[in-house]
Amino acid sequence: MSIFIDGDACPVKDEVLRVAERHGQTVHLVSNRWLRGYDHPLVEKTVVADGMDAADDWIVAHIGPDDIAVTADILLAGRCLERQAQVLGPTGKPFTADSIGMAKAMRELSAQLRDSGDLSGGPAPFVRQDRSRFLSALENMVQAIRRRG
Repeated sequence: MSIFIDGDACPVKDEVLRVAERHGQTVHLVSNRWLRGYDHPLVEKTVVADGMDAADDWIVAHIGPDDIAVTADILLAGRCLERQAQVLGPTGKPFTADSIGMAKAMRELSAQLRDSGDLSGGPAPFVRQDRSRFLSALENMVQAIRRRG
């Protein structure tokens, strides 16, 4: 089992590392640019070429069953689910085969509403409760995979 982080805009990298240390899990930190810090024996940093979905493509090419992806990107979440990986958003909400269709539909609807000017703003701000919820959800996800293995 490995944990893959869509790293460029992920607000919970430190939390992932805390859980990974507790379980001795490898963390793949994938980004389009070099990220300072996270020099840890469990962290493998991968910098991909600039490109629209280069980090996403790398993650999908390397992730598999019993791995975990951490991302807010709904399309990447769907691709990881197709590879039978577990997927967790940074607010602690898991993406599942049952929920990904609705998440994609809401993403498309929001984009249309923004384009038409009927919706402004972005997602809700990331708060301390999101961080706590994420830590708990990731710990539970890791333990569930370990029990199955």
